[in-house]
Amino acid sequence: MSEALYLRSLNIAVDHFQRSPELQEVLSAQDRQWLFSRLSEVRDASSDFLFDLEEEFESNMYNFQVCDVVISHEPNFRRVYLPYVTNQSYQDRTFQLLMTNNPRFQQVLSKLESDPVCQRLTLKSFLILPFQRITRLRLLLQNILKRSSPGSTEELQATEAHNALEKLIRDCNESVQRMKDTEELILLNQKIQFECKIFPLISQSRRLVKHGEVTSLEFNSMSFKWKVTLRPVYLHLFNDCLLLSRVREGGRFVVFDHASEFRVERCEVKLHTNSKNVFRVFLRDSAAMARESSQDVREAEYIFRTETQSQKLRWICALSPPKEETDFWRFQGLPQVQCLKSYKARENDELSLEKPIFS
Repeated sequence: MSEALYLRSLNIAVDHFQRSPELQEVLSAQDRQWLFSRLSEVRDASSDFLFDLEEEFESNMYNFQVCDVVISHEPNFRRVYLPYVTNQSYQDRTFQLLMTNNPRFQQVLSKLESDPVCQRLTLKSFLILPFQRITRLRLLLQNILKRSSPGSTEELQATEAHNALEKLIRDCNESVQRMKDTEELILLNQKIQFECKIFPLISQSRRLVKHGEVTSLEFNSMSFKWKVTLRPVYLHLFNDCLLLSRVREGGRFVVFDHASEFRVERCEVKLHTNSKNVFRVFLRDSAAMARESSQDVREAEYIFRTETQSQKLRWICALSPPKEETDFWRFQGLPQVQCLKSYKARENDELSLEKPIFS
């Protein structure tokens, strides 16, 4: 899609939908903000960009420099695209709620979408265009780079423009992820209660790394033998702390211990019960121990068991200190494998696998 066609679509999104008196009547101010965000500013940025592209082409028809124009407009792109893309989750949620709970919105929207100016396109198809635009501009610059002579001025300009858009895309993705992390914390905070020392869960720098249920093995000395009590424990591992909870009705979690410093180790426990897939976690300055001890350093020990070895290894990996980045060049020449069955990742530490179309 050319910049002119893109701008035409944005004009329809703003003038036909966002500024529709009928649509404004059925939307609250908050819904309008979340649904359209800064769409009009995105449209203005595209208009300015197209104007400068046309001006550059007219003044320098035989040596048209797209990259210079991209570089000069990158700050403006950042100003409007970053907040628009970050708002995506709110936009999607608002649209779904309106379609489900607001019959009047559905009627007005259907009428607007049936107008010939939309060419049978829906509002959603117009709203999603800005998410794709910067990526497509980056592809254009990649093609320019491929055709540029090494060491030429054109290559230097294309590299600078490409790197600027690459950073913008990366920043957009990181901003979206931070927004999702914060939303996840807000939802989790509503479900959590503390029976030990309370600490504020919501933080801009905190993100959920891994969570799931394991089985706690509690050992009690009974005269001549050890008695093992099995209890389900739910772990919430964040990038800066670990929470141990009991699950209650309604999907609520009662936190009985937490710590910001912890370590993990494999262990082999000789039991008459099933002792496979066991690992040990030590919590330094444990919140639960703080109630029972006056010592400066308090360390609690927990032994957990998982259903499978894969789960155990993934928990050990997640709870271990970060390692240096793997040098994949050392693994060249290893056997390759082919995916026989597609798999959709269900947890953060899993990989999605796609079965090839042609075997």
